Amino acid sequence: MSETPHRYTAQMAQQIELAWQDRWQEEGTFHAPNPAGPWAEPEKVGDREKLLVLDMFPYPSGAGLHVGHPLGYIATDVFARYHRMTGKNVLHCLGYDAFGLPAEQYAVQTGQHPRKTTEANMVVMKRQLRRLGLGHDDRRTIATIDPDYYTWTQWIFTQIFNAWYDPEAVRPDGGVGRARPIEELVQQFAAGERPVPGGADWASLSAAEQSAVLDDFRLAYTSEAPVNWAPGLGTVLSNEEVTNDGRSERGNFPVFKTNLRQWMMRITAYADRLADDLDRVDWPDKVKAMQRNWIGRSQGARVAFPVVGHDASIEVFTTRPDTLFGATFMVLAPEHPLVDTLVPTGGWPEGTTPAWTGGEASPQAAVAAYRLAASRKSELERQTEGKDKTGVFTGAFATNPVTGTQVPVFVADYVLMGYGTGAIMAVPAQDERDWDFAAKYELPVVRTVQPSEGHPEDQAFTGEGAAINSSNDEVSLDGLPVAEAKATIIEWLSAKGFGEGTVSYKLRDWLFSRQRYWGEPFPIVFDEDGVAHAVPDSMLPVELPDVPDYSPKTFDPDDSSSQPEPPLGRVQEWVDVELDLGDGRGVRKFRRETNTMPNWAGSCWYYLRYLDPANHDAFVDPGNEAYWMGPQATPVAGAPEGAKDPGGVDLYIGGVEHAVLHLLYARFWHKVLHDLGHLSSEEPFRKYFSQGYIQAPAFRDHRGQPVEASEVVEVADPAGGEPTYTWQGQPVTREFGKIGKSLKNVVSPDEMCEQYGADTLRVYEMSMGPLELSKPWETRAVVGAQRFLQRLWRNVVDEETGEVRVVEAPLDDATARALHKTIDAVSRDFPTLGFNTAIARLIELNNALTKLDAVPREAAEKLVVMVAPLAPHIAEELWSRLGHDETITYAPFPVADPALLVEDTVTCVVQVKGKVRDRLEVPAEISEDALREQVLALPKVQAATEGGIRTVIVRAPKLVNVVPL
Repeated sequence: MSETPHRYTAQMAQQIELAWQDRWQEEGTFHAPNPAGPWAEPEKVGDREKLLVLDMFPYPSGAGLHVGHPLGYIATDVFARYHRMTGKNVLHCLGYDAFGLPAEQYAVQTGQHPRKTTEANMVVMKRQLRRLGLGHDDRRTIATIDPDYYTWTQWIFTQIFNAWYDPEAVRPDGGVGRARPIEELVQQFAAGERPVPGGADWASLSAAEQSAVLDDFRLAYTSEAPVNWAPGLGTVLSNEEVTNDGRSERGNFPVFKTNLRQWMMRITAYADRLADDLDRVDWPDKVKAMQRNWIGRSQGARVAFPVVGHDASIEVFTTRPDTLFGATFMVLAPEHPLVDTLVPTGGWPEGTTPAWTGGEASPQAAVAAYRLAASRKSELERQTEGKDKTGVFTGAFATNPVTGTQVPVFVADYVLMGYGTGAIMAVPAQDERDWDFAAKYELPVVRTVQPSEGHPEDQAFTGEGAAINSSNDEVSLDGLPVAEAKATIIEWLSAKGFGEGTVSYKLRDWLFSRQRYWGEPFPIVFDEDGVAHAVPDSMLPVELPDVPDYSPKTFDPDDSSSQPEPPLGRVQEWVDVELDLGDGRGVRKFRRETNTMPNWAGSCWYYLRYLDPANHDAFVDPGNEAYWMGPQATPVAGAPEGAKDPGGVDLYIGGVEHAVLHLLYARFWHKVLHDLGHLSSEEPFRKYFSQGYIQAPAFRDHRGQPVEASEVVEVADPAGGEPTYTWQGQPVTREFGKIGKSLKNVVSPDEMCEQYGADTLRVYEMSMGPLELSKPWETRAVVGAQRFLQRLWRNVVDEETGEVRVVEAPLDDATARALHKTIDAVSRDFPTLGFNTAIARLIELNNALTKLDAVPREAAEKLVVMVAPLAPHIAEELWSRLGHDETITYAPFPVADPALLVEDTVTCVVQVKGKVRDRLEVPAEISEDALREQVLALPKVQAATEGGIRTVIVRAPKLVNVVPL
């Protein structure tokens, strides 16, 4: 070490990196100028092309980052740094999605305010992110928990609350259907331009009655909704927070289905636009498919089955109305509101078989017991393929409208209230689940589609074929193909008043309430009549009060009837207030909403606040939004002909686990804000890219439980076979899995930065393989990235003296060509996120320079600039030592000379009778005649053609095939 005091080591890397990070911060190196608003710098914006590059909002976990987290952050940083060097005005920043259940549960356990926990976690994460050398505009860092931020989250909620969706309104782009201010609907009702539902005169309705009418139109409204209620946590959970076992993901508490008053978002009004506009964005096909599947748009028919003995009908949606003649029973979801109405009092009706009763003495007892059991299951568990389908008879019958047959009505948990109408017509001959159910409960099977030849008699046929057994006195489908049969039966149903053709969606309105403390308060108050009012903008933000404790008051895990008491409800002086809402009615008494918003709220729009975080007058200045996110002149590749660009973030990178709900919710909020005139862009994310995972070895003990990977000892096999592994002296098995706490295989980036330096970590992660693929982490392989940077250092700096060792000499022809080929390749790789291949090119060039007696300055400087996006600290240091006072951040990226990309010589393959016999280097411009002459003069060719030559096929300059006689 003493012999090379200026060697690039981990210690030197750390010194260089920390120094340059300090300088970047002091000089505001990555501050991006805005065209308008508080940070307006129009002279710096000029006519520069802009680029907005963002990562998905991270949650500041107490565990901090592991090496899997920075993969996307480094990728966006490399992309952003490259484009800065091409002259673009690049905005790259990061904030924190800081509300959430983990901090609240920690508060429940310790009594420590979740803000303190969260802010401490943010300090750790900020330090880790800074250590990676990420070129973020640090002025724009935001956190959802800051009142200055959630002021605007609440403001956006009031915009949605005070809006409705008019399906007949024409949009500026010519489309039909958009959000409008609720006041415009009130004016239509008052003027008689739109009939009031129910036929009443608007002026004759009380304020409470008018409010009830408007709630059926508002994009944000309250409703009794079936929810996942976890008494042990004291809150409602999303489906994603419930395990397959019907327990909370956090805390492992039982979860029940129950009805609670909840805030809802009418996202279903936007279902078609959310599905159709996916064609206008540049997203992976698999992510578009995931969104479309979640929306679940399907063509079919609604059919009404009259209930025997009741003035009611069970409505179903089916995509196969052509199979209606085969509907032999019906199934309702346990939560279906008709269940209570249909179940008869008294005993079982005549003809009820023992299999239908669930072993209970009456329909009431059977249905009650079944519903309780169903409430303990998650939706995922209820829908699991291969799961035994169970149910009970309700004691009620409905009439099949095409056959007149009375069919029994069951309750079964494989039918969900959240899909379709919560009821199905069961056609066992054409549906495998219905077949299994019919077999179990001895129900009739009627085939209505001709099975294909050889189809087993004891199985449902789910394919297409001609209709059979499908006729009555008024209509016949027999012999018709599926499409024609559908059209015929829909026409008949419509004429008879039994149904109509329609479109259905799996998408349901967004449940937007949480019974938690640590979330955004709703900017809503209720008057003495229970009417909801949005507080005026002047009263925002509605801040979280302190609460006496964070523990849920109802947490009996065996009592499904226990009701939530939100922590905010315990602060009476905060809940009950007297306010003047500015509506001309003076000071009145109100009660605040005590639920809080889900953490989706803050993450739905944060990308917009990055554009203008110092603006206290608007959530974003229109000029800044139009500049950074406005539609572009050219639509994305593959967009439908005539489609207009929707605008949005130029590159958004994040994990595919958030590719459905986060992206869907953000798109919904964005479209509402666009409709209301607040945004020029129609989509939040023009280009989205999902990076793969980094995987690492994980180890399990004899129970199958993960053990701490860092404590596992590798035991070599003396015979040279595969090694074995032990943990605390006990054998364990090895597997590969996504790095994370659950598998206890976390590798800290802090440890990597200390052992190798941040630049080495960055280069290693970007070189592991294509960004979109998952790949295994191997700490021992990191040294390869370190050696590349050490060679780069040695090509510029003398390790003994510390002096720059490049020479002022022109490039020789070979070096010039190698340099410009690298420039050309890397300039194509960086914009397409092909960082692994870019690194391979740079290593190849760097190795070529090491073989020179001295490295010419031109080659060294261009190489350092190309390395800068990947390894910015060492590049800054070498750039400075090469005599440049300014940061390398804005140094122009090299441009390849086309003349130096042309090959001087190529390898020509010489074949004799189709077999390769020789190769030779020839000029790229060689003529066919000259090439033929050279090949025929080759000794190997002459030896193989002593008997004469039939023909010579020349494909200059790369192939010659000689065919002998």
